[in-house]
Parts: sequence; C-alpha cells; structure tokens
Amino acid sequence: MAMNDVLFHIGEQAVSVRHALSAVVLVVLAIVLMRVLKTGMERRATKNPEQRSRLYSARLLVNYALWVLVAMGCLALLRIDVTVLLASSAALLVVISLSVQQTFTDVFSGVVLLVEGTIRVGDVLELGTLVGRVKDIRLRTSTIYTHEGMSVVVPNRRFINENVVNWSHHASLTRFSVALSVAYGSDEQRVRSVLADCATKHPLVITADQEHPVVVRLVGFGANTLDFEVLFWSRNVFRIEQTKSEIRSAILEAFRTTGTSLSPTASGTLQVAMLPMRPETVG
Repeated sequence: MAMNDVLFHIGEQAVSVRHALSAVVLVVLAIVLMRVLKTGMERRATKNPEQRSRLYSARLLVNYALWVLVAMGCLALLRIDVTVLLASSAALLVVISLSVQQTFTDVFSGVVLLVEGTIRVGDVLELGTLVGRVKDIRLRTSTIYTHEGMSVVVPNRRFINENVVNWSHHASLTRFSVALSVAYGSDEQRVRSVLADCATKHPLVITADQEHPVVVRLVGFGANTLDFEVLFWSRNVFRIEQTKSEIRSAILEAFRTTGTSLSPTASGTLQVAMLPMRPETVG
C-alpha cells in the first residue's frame, strides 16, 4: 500500500495512509514526551520533597494542554474540518452542553485547584463531614483517603463552592482540644493538673515548644457542671482522633486511680463526680 493511497473517508474528505501514520506518530511522540516529563519531575521531587505537590500539579496541567494540542494536530493532519462538524451538529452540541454543565464546572474547578495550589496532594482536608488526605487531583474529580481506609472520589466543584478546612495549609503544627465536665465544688486545680499531665505525657503532643504550650481552660458554666478543655498542639493531623482517644483514656485512668466516679452527660461529654476539695491549711 502506497503512502498516498486512501485509507478511509470522513464525509467527503479522504484520509491517506500518510496522514493516518502522521497522526499516530504525533500521538506516540506526545506519550514519550509525557513519560520523559514525568520521570524528570519525579527525580526533582525526590531531591526536593517540598515541591512534590507543585510539580505534580504542573505535570498534570502540561499533560492536559499537550493532549489538547495533539488532538488539534491530529485533526489538522487528517484534514478534518472542525467548523463543518460543529456546524452540522450544533443542535446536538447544545443538548450535550446542557446535560454536562456540572462536568464543565468540575473541569474548570480542577484547573483552578491545579493552578492556585491551595489544595495539594498530601494535604489533610475537612470537607463537610468528610475528613481525609488528598490522594489524587484530576481534572474533573479528586480522591480523598479517609481515616477508615476508604478512597472517596469527590467532584472538584465541591472544593470551590463549599468551605474547606485545610489542616496542612501553611502549618506543620495544628491545635486540638479535649473537653471534660466536672461537678460544681470540685477541686479546680486538681482537674487542671490531671488534664495538663495526661496531654503532656502523650508522645505525639508538642511539649518542647514554648510558643505551642499545653493549656487547660475553664470554658463554661453548665447547669450542673464546670466545663473544661485541654488545648494541645500536634503534627499528627491525619490520625488525630486516635491521639484524642488515647488522651481521654489517660484522663479516665487518672481519675479512676483516685476512686473518682465518672458518668456521661446528656450531651455526651464526660462528667466527673464531685472531687474532694483540698484541705485548707490551718495556721
């Protein structure tokens, strides 16, 4: 078969073997270029891990732009008149555009995410009731890996239209809290001491940094209780619920060793029964 022989027709346009092979070569070259780009960026990311997310976003944008150019180049090599196709299917395009409005919104949102870099691969996010680490960002959807070990596919428009808490954005340390309620008349200083001690002894709580101390606060006066919370800083953002659970267990153990009775309140907050007041010093 000669290079100029007609391979097939698209409408009235004849596509020769040479045109088809040129389009195939263009696609192959684009794939090779993308792999070379991926290898180069991965090597650079290995040397500079802090730039991994930016390099990943840049590579995706380059890939999408390159595929658009390849598609346009293939149409030109195959001598396909795009304007004729668009004109002949204008009504169909209107129907399709109306039915995929959300898809277009997701794609546009994906481009915004990749360009701005406010959300990156590896960030820990809180999106409504969903909490997890960003595993992948694509043009239309992103994948979030949750505490339960599930990969949740999220449309990109949610990151633009909803409030998103990025626990990893511009911060290596994040502050968390554990709440506790005690009965009126309890020894306030003893409560403070137990809460601070249990939080400070946890290995994942920051204790050596004076700018991020462990703090115990009296936050409210309930109908039957004094409401306390212990504030602490940690780098363990993704597994912080486990850290909180371990601190609560330490608090329980600390009160039980003194014979203090414990009971839950109607709101689910732990209530410590009356703690004995410290004896007054008789002068």
